[in-house]
Amino acid sequence: MMTLYSTATCPFSHRCRIVLHEKDMDFQIHDVDPNNKPEDLAVISPYGRVPVLVERDLVLYESNIINEYIDDRFPHPQLMPAEPVMRARARLLLHRFEQELFCHIEVAEQNEHKLTDAARKIIAENLAMIASLFDKQKYMLGDEYSMLDVAIAPLLWRLDYYGIRLPKQAAPLLKYSERLFSRPLFIDALTPSEKMMRK
Repeated sequence: MMTLYSTATCPFSHRCRIVLHEKDMDFQIHDVDPNNKPEDLAVISPYGRVPVLVERDLVLYESNIINEYIDDRFPHPQLMPAEPVMRARARLLLHRFEQELFCHIEVAEQNEHKLTDAARKIIAENLAMIASLFDKQKYMLGDEYSMLDVAIAPLLWRLDYYGIRLPKQAAPLLKYSERLFSRPLFIDALTPSEKMMRK
């Protein structure tokens, strides 16, 4: 059985929990207190961070790597495109999410006003740039739910929690968000702490 080391509010852990629920498989969640990390986490993760997936002798960290492994290991439903060109494009977009959105989250959570406001603004602007996609399609890659939707959903869920305000032109993105949040498996993957992030 797979074990995922996860924290209750980490968006990267949230991604992995979504994929595990999408695959409808047996797994264990090992809740990690970020203020009191277990010693074994430092042994299995070179950065001492979650998420970490353990399956027998295999130890994986970094959410996108974990999720691709789960998708390969349990191919139904398939979340990464099967066709090589589309798969490469999906990986490139996942990389862009990290570089243009998720890299600013740690700062957005802090209370250093100038830096925090700047991080929130960058995230809002970058999200607004992709909003028009959803005028014509249901999900990131068209009509099919994919790993890209999994990757961005935890951020969209936390917009209010992070104090990120989207401009009016981002309305299609908010409708897209509601489609993601209404998925039963997305709801199943939420921790009690995550449920409290949105009222």
